[in-house]
Amino acid sequence: MILYVLFCIMRAVLVIDMLKDFILEGAPLEVEQARDLVSDINNLLDEARSQGDMIIFVCDRHREEDPEFDVFPEHCVKNTEGSEVLDELDKREEDIVVPKRRFSAFFGTDLDLTLRENHVNDLVVTGILTNICVLYTVADAVQRGYSVTVCSDLVASPDQEAHEFSLQQMSEVLGAEVTEC
Repeated sequence: MILYVLFCIMRAVLVIDMLKDFILEGAPLEVEQARDLVSDINNLLDEARSQGDMIIFVCDRHREEDPEFDVFPEHCVKNTEGSEVLDELDKREEDIVVPKRRFSAFFGTDLDLTLRENHVNDLVVTGILTNICVLYTVADAVQRGYSVTVCSDLVASPDQEAHEFSLQQMSEVLGAEVTEC
């Protein structure tokens, strides 16, 4: 008898760095535009959950003396309120949280293992910053063979020129689908 195993193509939504130290007014690395994304990201999460998609919150979680603070102000230090997902986002108990210390959600984390264990092939990417953590995560995802959709209307950066350039790079160089969600 031949046993056939059918794997569904699974999808995961990555919500990158929608954290208090990036979004609240007066936050150390405030991205004012990110506040405008919250409602639409919640709508995307509702739709994704109804389709059985995985939801993953990727979260900066730095050590107190992280070398990144030589370049950027101190932010999202592990176990501080600023490192928490914004209260207004619909984060649920069953959602996965992947802490990260570098720009890419894949670097030094178990994200790839988590995705592969759950037979995820397709990623939908939202969050901030388009030109830093979103870009580097998308680059690493593509290099690992994932199909990637970047929600151009659900990512943001305070630098509009860098935002547009990064969307172009993700589309033209990395081959990600960049589209409004």
